[in-house]
Amino acid sequence: MMRRIVPKNKTGGVVSNTVMGVGGLIIGVIVMLVVIQTLNDASLLGTSTEEANVTSRLTTNFTQGIDNISSKIPTILLIVAVVFLFGALVLLIRNAKSMGVGGGSSL
Repeated sequence: MMRRIVPKNKTGGVVSNTVMGVGGLIIGVIVMLVVIQTLNDASLLGTSTEEANVTSRLTTNFTQGIDNISSKIPTILLIVAVVFLFGALVLLIRNAKSMGVGGGSSL
């Protein structure tokens, strides 16, 4: 009898949910930057110099935040890849033992 890895009421979409969440976050930030820059270029956010400075600082802060996060993405992806690799190895070893492969007593 084979035991189920994922419970019946779960779908096991951890990877797809993570990818979709990160993609949605990136798209949201890009849309915010485009909207702010478009409103700033059209002078719709403010007429005074102070308000124009605020919007340019806001755009600069978003850009610096994206730069800070993008410098950490390779490390995060490496950690995720190692975790998935170990998970795949554990599943392969478990399935190999259940099929009787690698026992050493079959000779």
